[in-house]
Amino acid sequence: MKCPYCNNNETQVVDKRETKNFLVTRRRRECLKCKKRFTTYERVEIDLMVIKKDNRREPFDREKLKKGILRACEKRPISKEKIEKLIEEIESDLKKMKSNEIKSSVIGERVMKKLKSLDKVAYIRFASVYRDFKDVKDFEKEVKELK
Repeated sequence: MKCPYCNNNETQVVDKRETKNFLVTRRRRECLKCKKRFTTYERVEIDLMVIKKDNRREPFDREKLKKGILRACEKRPISKEKIEKLIEEIESDLKKMKSNEIKSSVIGERVMKKLKSLDKVAYIRFASVYRDFKDVKDFEKEVKELK
């Protein structure tokens, strides 16, 4: 593993931990040259394909999922750890599905379900984009269902 500080190729693992669901391995590393420490994450990659509304297929993009969730959670009192855990749970659920091809609607519904239990405002924000709210009535309807 290359050191992000000095680009030295020689590092050593100081600490290794598995996440609760054993999907990610966290390694604390130390550069043997500059002695600085950094963290790396190792996760299993499964080639998931997302089937879009227009039937196009594209590879699952964890960063795209993360960006959408972060945008919904922006300026909300939600820790980065909780957001990362939510993303890991969604990705884990998708990887456990029978097929490697998943409709985008399935992903969207899972995100909304998780956000609903995490933060109602983030849920409404995500739902407004995902469900393509047209006017205030769409927001009112969704808020009424939350109550």
